[in-house]
Amino acid sequence: MGAQMKPAAGVLALAEMKEFAGFSAATQRYVRRALDIGLDREDALERWSRDVVEAASIRAQSRLYERLPDLRAMVPGDSGLGSSEPFLGGLIMLTAFDLGQARLPGFSAYRFLYERLIGAEVRPWLPAAFCAAAALPHLQPELRRTLLQSISEAAATASGWSNRQPAFFPYWVEKVDIAALPN
Repeated sequence: MGAQMKPAAGVLALAEMKEFAGFSAATQRYVRRALDIGLDREDALERWSRDVVEAASIRAQSRLYERLPDLRAMVPGDSGLGSSEPFLGGLIMLTAFDLGQARLPGFSAYRFLYERLIGAEVRPWLPAAFCAAAALPHLQPELRRTLLQSISEAAATASGWSNRQPAFFPYWVEKVDIAALPN
């Protein structure tokens, strides 16, 4: 049975890679940067900042992402409103920051990132957090419109969600100088 599971996992990882490859270069860059910060993989400031504005954004993101361990521990196991309040408030705040950076152009890129930042168990909560954050007044009206139109009816009204953890976590890859490679 274990041998049968491996090809399926490989197929799912390839599907995740294909989804990531469909994002714009700016979105891919932002997702990798956010994962470096949120998963404590690299010194994001050193790796990703190109100027003082981006450095300030990375510092702010790092401060906000310090809440991720608490959010991971608070993901409600049911849809009861009592257990969702502290979790959903924190998730909306993080989402509002990330959407405000204008690098996650829609629900698909947002879902891709947050499934990796928090885990598969966050999936039922993502449409609510996304819609709430996308409707906040700190975003320009046209961005709000684009974001809110990006969530499909199926994603917003799903009756169930997969509990399979993501398999592909995009990472920085150094460019290879083709001319320097041996023949």
